[in-house]
Amino acid sequence: MAKIDIDFDYREDSSCGDPDVDSAKLYDAHKLLWDKVLPCGKDLELNVISSGRLLIKNNLQANFSSDRMCPHFDGKYRGKFDGWLPQADIDELQYKVRTIGGHIIFPAHNRNGFTVNQARGVNRKICDRFDLTLECIRRFYLHENSPLHDALERYNDFFDLFVDFKGYIQFFLLQDFVDELNQVRFSLPFDNFSRAPLPQTADEYNEYRVHVIGLVNRRNKRIHEALHA
Repeated sequence: MAKIDIDFDYREDSSCGDPDVDSAKLYDAHKLLWDKVLPCGKDLELNVISSGRLLIKNNLQANFSSDRMCPHFDGKYRGKFDGWLPQADIDELQYKVRTIGGHIIFPAHNRNGFTVNQARGVNRKICDRFDLTLECIRRFYLHENSPLHDALERYNDFFDLFVDFKGYIQFFLLQDFVDELNQVRFSLPFDNFSRAPLPQTADEYNEYRVHVIGLVNRRNKRIHEALHA
C-alpha cells in the first residue's frame, strides 16, 4: 500500500525552497490522494508532469498545481511581523504548513486573468489565507459575491466537478476546516471581509498560528486514515 509521511517537510525535497514549484514527492502525494472518483461521478485521473515546474495533468484536459494553503506571514510585508512571536513558534508554523495537510491543488492554466492561486495571494482582502479563500468558495457555490468571485468564476468547470461546497470539502478532506453546518472555521475574527486579513497584534498572530497548526494536524490525521481505510 502506498503511503504518505504526514510529518514530512516538503521543503526538504525542494531545490528552490518552494515545494509547490519543484517537489516531486509533494506532487506524487497529490496524485495518490486526489486520483479518485469525483462527487460528480467522473474519475479524476492524474499524472505528474514537469515543464519548467511540476504540474499535474489530468484526464479532464487541464493542469493543476500545488498550493500551500495557509501562509505564515513571517518575513513578508516588509518585516511587519518580525519579533512578534518567539522564533520556535514561527519555525513550528512554517514547518507544519509544509506537511501534506497544508497543501491543496488548484487549476494552473491561465484563463485571461489571475488563477485562483494568484488571486488569493494578491487580493488585499484575502492575503493568501485559506479560511478566507474557503469562505469565498462556499459563497461561490451559493451564487453569492466575494472578493475572489471573478477568479472562481473563470474556473467554474473545476468547481462543478465537486457539485457543491460539501462535495468540495469532502473530496479534499477539509472537514476540520468547517463546522457541522459547513460554515468556515475562521483563524481570526471574521467581519464579512471588512477587517484587515492580517493579524493586528502579537496575540492575534499567535491565535492564528495555534488555529492553523491545529487544522493542519487534524487534516494530516484524516489523510493518514483515508489512506489506510
